[in-house]
Amino acid sequence: MSQPETQLYKRATFVTQLPVSHLYSPSHCWLSRVDGTEKTWRVGFTKFALRMLGELVDVQFESPVGSVVRPGDVIGSIEGFKALSDLYCVGTGQFLGGNPALKDDLESLQRSPYTGGWLYSFEGEPDPRCLTIDAYRDLLDVTIDRILEKQKADGTAE
Repeated sequence: MSQPETQLYKRATFVTQLPVSHLYSPSHCWLSRVDGTEKTWRVGFTKFALRMLGELVDVQFESPVGSVVRPGDVIGSIEGFKALSDLYCVGTGQFLGGNPALKDDLESLQRSPYTGGWLYSFEGEPDPRCLTIDAYRDLLDVTIDRILEKQKADGTAE
């Protein structure tokens, strides 16, 4: 899978390269059209989401392939050493299934979060609340600033 054009994002100790052509959900997932298609999307976690989740041990999809999905539908779960989290759909349409490579290579989520480390795909339309890269950068600024303020108030700032 070719590497997309990216922009550097840095705030406090968090640094990532955000793909310019991707959309981003307020819940820190990215969406990217599958090459050559108009309505088929791959979805994955942003590097920020992965940092918050920590080390991952399992991903499961509960929605059957071909099922109708809407934004906010629980389609599966992801398990880390510290917590089990639901996976939510970030589009409207038909669920096409999880990334089959994750069965043997869950580390690809961390290693290549914006390309080979995608979670699932769907055919349809992204949630209208999805953001462009510039709006997502603004959301990251606010989110990271809140975390830093909380750490400072709790006396846990680095």
